[in-house]
Amino acid sequence: MSQTLELLNNESLAFPPLKNALAEPNGLLAFGGDLSVERLKKAYSQGIFPWYSDTDPIMWWSPDPRAIITTSSLKINRTLRKVLKQNRFSVSVNKAFNEVITLCADAPFRKEGTWIVTDMVNAYKKLHQQGYAHSIEVWQNNELVGGLYGVAINGYFSGESMFYKVSNASKVALVSLSQYLKNLNITMIDCQMLNPFLEDMGCFEVSREDFIKEQQKHLLIPIPYDFWQPKEINL
Repeated sequence: MSQTLELLNNESLAFPPLKNALAEPNGLLAFGGDLSVERLKKAYSQGIFPWYSDTDPIMWWSPDPRAIITTSSLKINRTLRKVLKQNRFSVSVNKAFNEVITLCADAPFRKEGTWIVTDMVNAYKKLHQQGYAHSIEVWQNNELVGGLYGVAINGYFSGESMFYKVSNASKVALVSLSQYLKNLNITMIDCQMLNPFLEDMGCFEVSREDFIKEQQKHLLIPIPYDFWQPKEINL
């Protein structure tokens, strides 16, 4: 049975029911609309995220299964554990968001181009200014060598992208984020879609239904007003 993909418009922030998402390509739910702060907040609160390239319209996704990583599933192998103990890096929160998202967009391992197009960068910078997008930065000798960014609504964090300039820096960023969130009993990070790097770090897939149930619980976790204030954090 064929499905009709819904075209969003700027007059309404409503999204179609998640059950309407396509099986192929997996999770494509709608297209069009805009990347306003209010629409992005609405999307992420429902487990929906934008993902598209420069030549495409804005496309909105909610894949099934969904990739997540939990504090109990996070894998720190022997090499990474050694790196963490050696204190090669320092880590901060929200001290260099604009630099992190720019470096994620320009990461050299993105050989086929990037989905972090200019409009996306500008939209997430606005989200950051409004307190809904955050970065973890990894530093070595006062140089930004790794990091990640994502969207947070209360206790729900959806990771968007990461980068590294030196070995293990992006892994340190992910471990640091997990440990930082754990301080508030936040046990899940939404990774959206599985890839080999994330799988090596302990990421796994759950059904969209199970993901939404867990996500809704995390949306109810309150966050202290200063939690995302720029600061250094301990590894």
